[in-house]
Amino acid sequence: MTMPESPPRIVLDTNVLYAGLYSASGKSYQLLKAIAEGRVRIALSTPLLFEYEDVLKRNQAVLSLSDAQVEVVLDNLCALADFQAVHFLWRPCLPDANDDMVLELAVAAQVRRIVTFNAKDFRPAIRFGIEVVTPKIMLEDLQ
Repeated sequence: MTMPESPPRIVLDTNVLYAGLYSASGKSYQLLKAIAEGRVRIALSTPLLFEYEDVLKRNQAVLSLSDAQVEVVLDNLCALADFQAVHFLWRPCLPDANDDMVLELAVAAQVRRIVTFNAKDFRPAIRFGIEVVTPKIMLEDLQ
């Protein structure tokens, strides 16, 4: 019997980060809190960090975030993350090229899960032994 990872490592899709910053009442926000508390570790690559930055800066008004607050969010994620270089590309593998970089990171970092609201586009992840779950499922498994 294998022991579960403690804490579990995941790749956090951009849509979950956005949702968690948009509303403090949802599962995405609760997952961001779990990451901040050290109950979950995230794997992060430079391309995914740039995507986070791009999405947050394009949506600053909707998220009610200043430039400085976006930088704090990104800095905090970097401080909490396990950085992973990605030296291989399997593109295209998924319908959206931005999702390919998420899958490539998950494979390179050897994480068990990608957390996203876009599970249908990540169906091929199972070929790499990676489970695709929603924030709700991830939180349930933390309990």
